Amino acid sequence: MDKLFDLDPAEAVRQASALLGCSPTSKNVADYFDKHDKLRHFRGNFLVPKIADLPPSDLSLVDGSEECIYLSGNSLGLQPKNARKYIEEELDNWAKIAIHGHTVGPRPWAWAENNIELLMANVVGAKEEEVALMNGLTVNLHLLMLSFYKPTQTRHKILLEDKAFPSDHVSTQVCPTTSSRTRYFNRTEDILDIIEKEGDSIAVVMFAGVQFYTGQLFEMDAITKAGHRKGCFVGFDCAHAVGNVELKLHDWGVDFACWCSYKYLNSGAGGLGGAFIHEKHKDTIKPALLGWWGHELKTRFQMTNVMELQPGVSGFRLSNQPILLVCPLQASLEVFNMTSMQMLRRKSVLLTGYLEYLIKHYYSEDPAQPHKPYVRIITPSDPQQRGCQLSLSFSIPIRRVYQALERRGVTCDMREPSVLRVAPAPLYNSFRDVHRFIETLGKALAASSSSSSS
Repeated sequence: MDKLFDLDPAEAVRQASALLGCSPTSKNVADYFDKHDKLRHFRGNFLVPKIADLPPSDLSLVDGSEECIYLSGNSLGLQPKNARKYIEEELDNWAKIAIHGHTVGPRPWAWAENNIELLMANVVGAKEEEVALMNGLTVNLHLLMLSFYKPTQTRHKILLEDKAFPSDHVSTQVCPTTSSRTRYFNRTEDILDIIEKEGDSIAVVMFAGVQFYTGQLFEMDAITKAGHRKGCFVGFDCAHAVGNVELKLHDWGVDFACWCSYKYLNSGAGGLGGAFIHEKHKDTIKPALLGWWGHELKTRFQMTNVMELQPGVSGFRLSNQPILLVCPLQASLEVFNMTSMQMLRRKSVLLTGYLEYLIKHYYSEDPAQPHKPYVRIITPSDPQQRGCQLSLSFSIPIRRVYQALERRGVTCDMREPSVLRVAPAPLYNSFRDVHRFIETLGKALAASSSSSSS
């Protein structure tokens, strides 16, 4: 029943199994959840690779005609079916009408990105004029930090999480101060405590929305409020949060944010990045680097060499956006806007909770079986402190497990030194995907442990 999606995931699994009269680990539970998943049809908008087409697959171990178990949306989202159609439309325009494609057609090249910024704003919880689609993530990080980080003798520190993504470290441009952490993740109370104690010397708090390695979802609203109380600017790298969790960048009062679009937003490798600047800064925060695409559109092509800077984030545009990158992002954002992040998040909590339940059931450490390989989940167990990703560590060499999974048609993500990142994306992953992964993980662990002991 639909109300199961609102329960604690473990309780939802127990109730479904009781209703069906089967074990909580039965694939019948996965099929039941899929049957009652109101978002299940969105999978049909994406292309899921066949196992036989994946280079690492060993067809002596698995049926190559099946769709792969794709759990890598946190690294590269699946291709939207309309991506090819839209790209071919623009290739045809280029071939047939050439330069006129700048001003005519379904997405005129001179303002194509503007046509989908409302779709993007809906996903991140912002106003249309607070969002710009431009550049790549690291470029946007640099542009934003150049404008928001204005160090003084007394206020010059930058606060970011430990083991932040390399782009975040590079783009802070100075040696940052990092928050303390527990064994695997940063506790909110520790972050807020550091802001309270060090805030008078912190110029910018610049955290991830979701931590790439652990999968922790930071309490962005609380961090923003704490930073503002101490007079800090607060920004977020939302690369692993956008399209994954519900964001309210405007309502939370976040000063700035940026993100890539090729992960959960499914825009293809190196896809068009996004940036956000809150409307409260539209007349006060100016870009440190200017480009002609930041000029007002109405007079941009008059070429007067007198800058009429667009207000807010739009003024941070440097150059026209590649139309062939706009196309796949449009294809994906149209799917997102057929539902809501609230509905996707509702499914995601149960989908990832179901994955967690099965991992704990089958692969927890068992003192009675000291030689049995086990899995430890380093992502927070509280669904409100994580997105869809679970980061797993193993009692046996991780590379062997990863390779054994790949040979059996599983696509996930290994991160050094010892973590496997598994991310069931609610837009296209099913509960059956999760159950298939758990079955395949058992085979991979058995194969890996036998090879390590031989």
